[in-house]
Amino acid sequence: MKLYLAVATLMLVLLAHSEAVEEPTIEQHFANIQAKLKEFGEDLSEKTTTILKQIENHEITIKTKSWIDEQLGNLKQRFAESFTKQD
Repeated sequence: MKLYLAVATLMLVLLAHSEAVEEPTIEQHFANIQAKLKEFGEDLSEKTTTILKQIENHEITIKTKSWIDEQLGNLKQRFAESFTKQD
């Protein structure tokens, strides 16, 4: 009977010891935070760049840019015509 208790206790101790995980130190926490922030920043930068390129190359954006360029060209032409008529 004592042998069964000793074996059972030994098994419990071994299981508890094998499942125990060391807690990271404060230094390791700060190192992990720095790495995670760097990864987050790089990921955010990459996603932002991708989205801005998609917006820039979108059909509506291209049409809007060309329309604005056309309107500015017309406006410059009207200013040039009105100032040359006054001279």
